[in-house]
Amino acid sequence: MTDTGLVLPDEIALFPLRDAALFPRSHLPLNMFEPRYQAMTEYALGANRLIGMIRPRSENEDMNPPLYSIGCAGRVVSFSETDNGQFVVELLGVSRFRLISDHLTDGNFRMGEVDWSAFRSDPSSPQEDTDSLRPQLLSSLETYLKSTGLAADWETIDNAATETIVNSVAVSCPFDADEKQALLEAPSLTQRIRDLMTLMEIAAAEALDDMAPDTFSRIQ
Repeated sequence: MTDTGLVLPDEIALFPLRDAALFPRSHLPLNMFEPRYQAMTEYALGANRLIGMIRPRSENEDMNPPLYSIGCAGRVVSFSETDNGQFVVELLGVSRFRLISDHLTDGNFRMGEVDWSAFRSDPSSPQEDTDSLRPQLLSSLETYLKSTGLAADWETIDNAATETIVNSVAVSCPFDADEKQALLEAPSLTQRIRDLMTLMEIAAAEALDDMAPDTFSRIQ
């Protein structure tokens, strides 16, 4: 049981997906079109509605690749089923977990034995004071967006909680899968903000470096 009274099971269905990211309180839409993940969705809907998003350690298309040890469980908050049996679901991030072991089910999807104890505060809103970092975060985000040519709704950003901004950027921006894993594993929201700013600053600098030769050639 978590500090909020939410009972989290010792075993959950796992969805290994390298390019997706889920954080506590963030949303993730998914289209379940493979038979094994349709079976996984049916299991989750009939059990605890929890699906553990976890990243494979390699890009190989193995059926059962090795997994990172830290993932994030999401609760199915909405779903629809198509005529051909596919599911479209939306997950709301609940808590990170540490994977202890996993096994393949008769439905050909993976179940994991998980430990939630290192992330007891995840189901509740973070109590950290991040106000001092917010101006720097928004400045880094603005520089990153300008340098990469990406757009953002600044009215929405200005009205959003700091955690919402961080999670939305971490999910939607094209960071490397291992970089997103590092953001997921950050021990605190403060550290996640700092790590995210570092990633954005590096990406912005690389984008400017890539632009420089072309800019120079146009000037010539």
